[in-house]
Amino acid sequence: MTDQPHSHDLAYAEPEKIKSLDAEFLAGRRFPYQEDLSLVENVDLEAATPGEDINWLEDIALLEEDGVPAVFDRYSNAFLKIYFPIPEGREDEIARKVLVLHLTSGNSYGIQLKEQHAKFPQPELGPWVEGSKTVGTDYTPPVLEGWEKPAGH
Repeated sequence: MTDQPHSHDLAYAEPEKIKSLDAEFLAGRRFPYQEDLSLVENVDLEAATPGEDINWLEDIALLEEDGVPAVFDRYSNAFLKIYFPIPEGREDEIARKVLVLHLTSGNSYGIQLKEQHAKFPQPELGPWVEGSKTVGTDYTPPVLEGWEKPAGH
């Protein structure tokens, strides 16, 4: 007797579900700053902070995803894993530097979607990058072919 399920059993089986998405899954690759501490050491968090408000950084902390240190990228709703050893006592600082570099480089999947989906004018790379091009100036909602608004709307 075989342990293989019958084809009719497969028709009723739950499909495999992706429980979490990380930045490298969305991008299809890892980024060098995920693997090399020296690439984030010189990130100046105060200089990278928009305006005078550095409080937004206080919400950024080193977390863990799939047993790997990670920082959460709210723009893409995904974790950015960190693969290098993090010096003790600098966990949140390093997480913040990795995230700031990720955002300012334009590698965040959420930032990449802004060009097509931003509904109001805003800097593509956010307020962190001076001179970033403005997106969202000509948003038009997508229209499903053959769909019409219901009467009265």
